[in-house]
Amino acid sequence: MEESIISLVTPGEILGKASQLKAGKGAYVNTTTTTTTKEAPLVYASLTGLPRFVPPSPHSADQRPTVEVTGHKAHGAVPQPASIVIARVTKVMARMASADIMCVGPKSVREKFTGIIRQQDVRATEIDKVEMHSSFRPGDIVKAQVLSLGDARAYHLSTAKNELGVVSAESASGATMVPISWTEMQCPLTGQTEPRKVAKVET
Repeated sequence: MEESIISLVTPGEILGKASQLKAGKGAYVNTTTTTTTKEAPLVYASLTGLPRFVPPSPHSADQRPTVEVTGHKAHGAVPQPASIVIARVTKVMARMASADIMCVGPKSVREKFTGIIRQQDVRATEIDKVEMHSSFRPGDIVKAQVLSLGDARAYHLSTAKNELGVVSAESASGATMVPISWTEMQCPLTGQTEPRKVAKVET
């Protein structure tokens, strides 16, 4: 289950090389750049969801596995207290951040659920020193735990545990940043670091 949560993909995210994978439902091959460049075409996700790799038939001439992205289910999941969710940060304010919940565990949500991460729920220590703008930025993908259903149908979320926090963030240059500590992420293109409440990667 943990692997399914981590493998959440969003539209435009690279799934692999077209020479090694076939694009199935929820995926596509971008061939527009291959006429002007020598780079091999890539397979991209066309929706938010979980990738699944289907092995080829033993009798098939093409032995590449097919990658599919399973998106919103008809029986969409609903957040519950203590649930682990994946959410995209939409707005960061002085004392809280709001986010759209995308997945509950490994299952995509069908309806729109809004979550709020309050200043006191960002981390477990030195709560009074937490700065929201140094913890999250709009567009960040966070892993959080549902505390309760708060006001105005917005769920109260927590990232206080070590394994909770930002799992994916984009730098100003448009690159996916790499965590270098529990408080910083680094752009692989420019080397510039940005503060975040980083989720500890489980090994």
